[in-house]
Amino acid sequence: MAQNISRFKKVSILSIICFTLLNITVNAQQVISLQQAVDSTIKNNLTIKQAQLTEALANEDYNQAKYNQLPTISANPQGGYYFGKSQIAGAFAYSTSALNINGAATASLVLYQGGQLRNQILQNKLTLDADKTSTAKVKNDLLLNVVTDYLTILTDQDLVIAAQQQLELAKITLDRAQKNFDAGNATRADLAQAQAQVETAELNLTNDQNQVDLAILVLKQYMEMDPGKQIVIEKPDISKLTNIRTVYDETEVIKTAFTTNPDIKLAELQQETYAQAIKVAKGNYYPILSLYGGLGTSYSNQATNFNETPNGTTSQIGFVQGTNAAVLAPNFTTTTTPISFGSQLSNNFNQYFGLSLQIPIFNHYTARTSVRKAKLNYEYAELTTALAKNTLSKTIIQAVLDLQAAEKSYQSSLQTYNSNKEALNVTKQRYDAGLVNTLDYNTALTNYNTSQNNMIEAQYQVVFRSKVIDYYIGNPIVL
Repeated sequence: MAQNISRFKKVSILSIICFTLLNITVNAQQVISLQQAVDSTIKNNLTIKQAQLTEALANEDYNQAKYNQLPTISANPQGGYYFGKSQIAGAFAYSTSALNINGAATASLVLYQGGQLRNQILQNKLTLDADKTSTAKVKNDLLLNVVTDYLTILTDQDLVIAAQQQLELAKITLDRAQKNFDAGNATRADLAQAQAQVETAELNLTNDQNQVDLAILVLKQYMEMDPGKQIVIEKPDISKLTNIRTVYDETEVIKTAFTTNPDIKLAELQQETYAQAIKVAKGNYYPILSLYGGLGTSYSNQATNFNETPNGTTSQIGFVQGTNAAVLAPNFTTTTTPISFGSQLSNNFNQYFGLSLQIPIFNHYTARTSVRKAKLNYEYAELTTALAKNTLSKTIIQAVLDLQAAEKSYQSSLQTYNSNKEALNVTKQRYDAGLVNTLDYNTALTNYNTSQNNMIEAQYQVVFRSKVIDYYIGNPIVL
C-alpha cells in the first residue's frame, strides 16, 4: 500500500516539476492576472470605445440643446454693380448704373415656444444618461465574459495538469505491462490495452491543451491583444478562496439587481426619455413668441451732395404791384460732390426691434402625429422595461438554481473522486500482486481519471456560478 502511494506521489511530483519547468521557460512572457485582463479589456476593447463615442455624441446633443436658448445673431453684407434703372442705396433717386453696398445685422431670441427648448434639454440629458448606462452595460457584459473565459482557462489548465498525470500513470502501466509480457506473465491483449491507454491519455492531453489555447485566444481578443503574443495566465489558489458564497435568497438578489443592473437602468432611462419626448412633441401646438432686432446701413458711388453758390448775376422773379418795380433774385451755380464712404455709412445707419408671434393654425396634422408617435414609443419603452425585469428575474432564479446544483455536483464529484482514488490504490496493489487483470486495473484508472476531471470542472463551476450572482447584484468580481 505504502509503495503504491509512493509511486503515485512520484507521478504527481513529476507532473508538477514538468509544469514548473514549463513556467520557467516562459518567464519572459507577460503574466496576466484577472484584474489585468479586466483593466486591459476596459482600456482597449473596441466595443467599449464605440459605446464611449456614442456617449460623446449624446453629450454634444445635450450641450446643443442648452445653446439653443441663446439668441441667434447674423450679419448680411452684400455689394454689387447694377445696370439699367436702379435705386441709389440710401437715397430716393435712381441711376442707370451704380455700385451699391448694403450691410445689415439681425438678432432673434425665442421667448416662448411651448416649453420645447426646456423639454428638449431634459430629453437630451436623459439620452446622455442612457448612453452612459449603455457604456456601463457594455463594460459589465465584457467583464462577465472576461471572468468566464478566465475561469475556463484555469479549468482547462488544471485539466491539462490532470491529463499529464494520467499520461504518466498510463506510461508506468505500459512499462509494467511490457515487463510482464516479456516475462510471460501477460498476454499480447494486455500489452495492447496498456498501449491504447497511453494513446488515449496523449489524445486527451492534446485536446485539453487545445482548449487552453483557444480560451487564451478569446481572452486576447477581449483585450485587443496581438494573437501572436505569448502570455501566461496567473492562477489563483481556488482552494484558498473563502469568499465563495453558495447560498442566496433569490428574492433579495432580484430586488438588489433591479437597482444596480445596467440593463434595468438602461430600460428605465429610455422610458423616461420617451416620456420627455411627448412633452417636446406637444410644444408644436403652442405659438412661438420671439424678440427680434437689427441694424443696417448702405453706400452707393452715385450718392452726391448738391452745392449752390451765387454767381454775381440776378434774375427778375417778379415786380412790385403798384410801382411795377422789378424784383430781382441772385442766380446760383449748382455743383455736386460725392458723399464719402464713411459719411454714407453714418447717414444711412438705421435700427429696429420688435416682437414676432407665430401661431400654428393648421400644419397637416404633423403636430398631432408627432405626439401620437411619441406616446407609442413610450408604451413600447414601458414594455421593454417590463420585459427586461422579467428576463433578469428569470436569469437570476436560474443562476441561483445553477449555483445550488453546482455546489451539490461538486460535493458529489469530490466524494466520487476520493472513492475512485482509494479504489485505484487498492486495485493497483492487487494488480501488482497479480490478483486482478489489466482490464480491471485500466477500468479503475479510467474511473479515477474521469472523476478527477469532473471534480476539477465542478470546483470551478461553483466559483463561476457564485461570481455570476455577484455580477448581477453589482459586487466586484475578483479571484
